[in-house]
Order: sequence, then C-alpha cells, then structure tokens
Amino acid sequence: MLSNYYFMKTCLLFIFLLANYVFGQQNEKSLIQLSGVIVSSDSLENLPFTTIFHKSNKRGTVSDYYGYFSIVVVPGDTLLFKNYGYKTSSYIVPDTLKEDRYSIIHVLQGDYKELPAAIIYPWPSREAFAKAFLEMHPYDDALRRAQKQLSGANLAFIAASVSTDPGLTYSWQQNQQYTKIYTMGQSPVNNLFNPASWNSFINSWKAGKLGRE
Repeated sequence: MLSNYYFMKTCLLFIFLLANYVFGQQNEKSLIQLSGVIVSSDSLENLPFTTIFHKSNKRGTVSDYYGYFSIVVVPGDTLLFKNYGYKTSSYIVPDTLKEDRYSIIHVLQGDYKELPAAIIYPWPSREAFAKAFLEMHPYDDALRRAQKQLSGANLAFIAASVSTDPGLTYSWQQNQQYTKIYTMGQSPVNNLFNPASWNSFINSWKAGKLGRE
C-alpha cells in the first residue's frame, strides 16, 4: 500500500514537471521580436522618442531619433504608443503570427485643433484708423520722404544727438598726427591756396551742385 502511494506521488510529480516544461517551451517559442517605425498621419514623417508601453508586463521602450523601436511581445499583447502632440494609440499583436520576428509601421494621429485665421491690423480701434487715414499724405512718395530725411537740418540734428564714437575720434587724431608729420618743417596745408580745390569748387558751382537746400 505504501509503495503504491509513493508510486502515484512520483507519477503526479513527473506529470507536473513535464507539463511545466512543455508549457515553458510553448511560451518560449511564442515570443516575438516586434520592431517597426512610428510615423505621423499628416506628413508621414518619423516620430522620434515615442513611448511604447507593454500593458501585459508593465514594461516598455522608447523609439530612437528616427522613430524606430524594437520590443519582445507575445501574440495577443496590447501595446500603447504615446507621443506629445499626438493621440494615444494602441496595437494588438496578431495571434496568427508564425514567425518569431515581425515588423510594422504604426501611424499616430495628431492631437491638435486648427483655429480660424486671424487678421491683425496696425490700429487698435476704428477711431485710431480714421485718425491715421485723415493724417496720411498719399502724394508724398518714398523719394520725397527720403529727401526730407537726408536734408541738412535732419542730418545735423541726428549728428548732434549721436554720441561720439571712440573709433572715429581715434581716426581723426591719427589723421591729424599724419598731417603734422607730413608737413613737418614747412607751412601747414591750406586748401585756400590749392588750385585743385579751387578747380573742383568752380566746376561744382557751374554745374549747380552748390544750390541751397
């Protein structure tokens, strides 16, 4: 009686170990290396750094810079794809796969809304627009405005308001020094007795270039 008991116990233990071994072999054969590329639905551009979450074992991975990913799954598993600015998408691994490697291209839909076009005006109100319209000078073309801006009075006002540039001051001082060295031992240069300067002045006067602004 005791020997039969041990025999039955040994048989049950052997059947249990055999079932675990067969089940483990089946699970090992059913593992699939799932890889693919994640793209956007509107431009089909690769989506880098997309999170892939495995709902069954609570693990996951992240796609690389080119949107490529690779993860180990089992037929029937559900994967969640998440990326900022896109709707969360799911993918169920088919249970009819026969190979241990499978590739997909997963598309994510954009999670954004298109707003109506907004027209921006340079005037804050209708009253400001009416005032600017009444004060405008439609016949004052760009050339006349440029001539006014380049007049002697405007240039003198701008020159007076601009602070002295250290570079210009240094250049002026260097020029003075060079002139002093050049005329050393003789009278300083005076354009009042320079024939070339008088010739240039007379030609400009005849051509009417000395007109007053």
